[in-house]
Amino acid sequence: MESINKCLKEWNATIEALGHGKQSILIRTYKTNLKEFLLYPTISYTLKDDYINSFQVKHQSFIENNALPKKENNKTEIKYYARLENISEKSSLKIGSLKNFYVWTPEHVKSYLKGRTAYIWALRVYELEKHFMAKPTPGANKYANLKEEVSLEGIKPVLSDREFKNVLHAILW
Repeated sequence: MESINKCLKEWNATIEALGHGKQSILIRTYKTNLKEFLLYPTISYTLKDDYINSFQVKHQSFIENNALPKKENNKTEIKYYARLENISEKSSLKIGSLKNFYVWTPEHVKSYLKGRTAYIWALRVYELEKHFMAKPTPGANKYANLKEEVSLEGIKPVLSDREFKNVLHAILW
């Protein structure tokens, strides 16, 4: 049975957008060698009063409903696993053309990039058959290793093979 304990920490609303097929990419200012990981939800953005304005209007009600992860007894629910299928490099000036593949506003992305090169991570996202309640991972702000392995048995892709192939084609061209 395949299992994993490596995590990428990301805003919960972004993770839920990935998990519901509303988003297919992450935009980063760095590359990674990590090819697969669990998506570990964080909430730091919700501490700002105007956080909702960082998201496209058409996604704002979804974001509000998915801003916070499920927590129980100081544990956070992990629902999704992702495989990094491709990293492509784009000028920060061309990121707006990808706005159908992310939930943030182009202005938020531009502010995040601050003129730096963007690395577009195309992720194939899967829902775990059994969601996992994870203990916090203090200290790590991008990546984390859980103390326990999480089973990947029975994972289901969020997008069909055809849908994901279409996304990859649009992103890469």
